[in-house]
Amino acid sequence: MIRVEHVTVEVEDRKILDDVSFEVKKGETKVILGPSGAGKSSLLKIILGLWKPNSGSVSVHGIEITHLSEREKMPIRRRMSMVFQGNALFDSLTVAENVAFFLQEHSEMTEEEIRRRVEDCLEFVNLSETQDLLPEELSGGMKKRVALARAISFNPEIILYDEPTTGLDPLNAKIITGLIIRLKKERAVTSVVVTHILRDAFAVGDSLALMSEGRVVLDGSAEGLLASTDPFVEDFLSEIREEADLLTHQIGRS
Repeated sequence: MIRVEHVTVEVEDRKILDDVSFEVKKGETKVILGPSGAGKSSLLKIILGLWKPNSGSVSVHGIEITHLSEREKMPIRRRMSMVFQGNALFDSLTVAENVAFFLQEHSEMTEEEIRRRVEDCLEFVNLSETQDLLPEELSGGMKKRVALARAISFNPEIILYDEPTTGLDPLNAKIITGLIIRLKKERAVTSVVVTHILRDAFAVGDSLALMSEGRVVLDGSAEGLLASTDPFVEDFLSEIREEADLLTHQIGRS
């Protein structure tokens, strides 16, 4: 579904991504984990085709996109969606108008079809009653759910998430991770989730890639991460040792 092979990105002689390789299978949720500045969000831009790597290749749906023109990338992007860290809602539009925006701009659906699709998407995220509200009237967790409703509005096969639970309280973070899991189970969505939060990574991820300074340090399972003796992995886990120990205990009991 998604294949990143030996991708390197340099900006002003600094390697943002350094020989990065990983694969995301159809229907899988891949978590890109690591501290701030590790290059996680840059990977999403590469997968979307917004950045062109200095070297390496990216394939989506079996199509190598690295050297495609913007016009050639459009059919591929229409099969993908993204949930931005800052939600990227239009402040002057209502919730319903935000969810409908890209359908109105980039689909041939009728207004009635769009209205029904918007209702379905908001029902999925349990926000049916918010259609006429403006973003400023919503909590942070509700804004994130509206952003997710918009992301699923045109039934994407792939969804990219940039720090989907950052800044949310534990209850709202759990709601978002629950929705990500539901999309996989009920709609077979393939997902790439960028996060620095270990608990959320373990909650949603089928596999994890841990990054540091633009490189993938470890690519595998949650169990493999916790058992690793790699110095960076141990340092990363030591900063969140209490949480890591709790997750180790939970995995051992499952």
